[in-house]
Amino acid sequence: MTDATEDGGKVKRPQQVYSLIVEVGRKEGDGLPPKATGAALLCYASGVDEAEAVRETVAILKEAEMAPLEVQGLGTLEERTKAGEEIDDEERFLMERALKENSVIVAEITPFFD
Repeated sequence: MTDATEDGGKVKRPQQVYSLIVEVGRKEGDGLPPKATGAALLCYASGVDEAEAVRETVAILKEAEMAPLEVQGLGTLEERTKAGEEIDDEERFLMERALKENSVIVAEITPFFD
């Protein structure tokens, strides 16, 4: 199956917001605390699929002088609520903002220390 309409035009797949946990290492200028060895970032990223959301998130973090090492997808709002997760109003607001702005929102940074 292809993403095309009967008249040959492209089907526009809707954007969704994906919750991602991104583990980053150290890089000069990354803004992490001096003694941190890295960090975990909770991000909300829009994309037509999770792969696009991951690519965009990694690209933006690299532009921000961060060193992404690993990305874990937590799913969309719908997937997370179906799995029984409780999503608070602040988190929903940030997801909606990411969707509206077609952007990546870094919602939380948890530094790692040895």
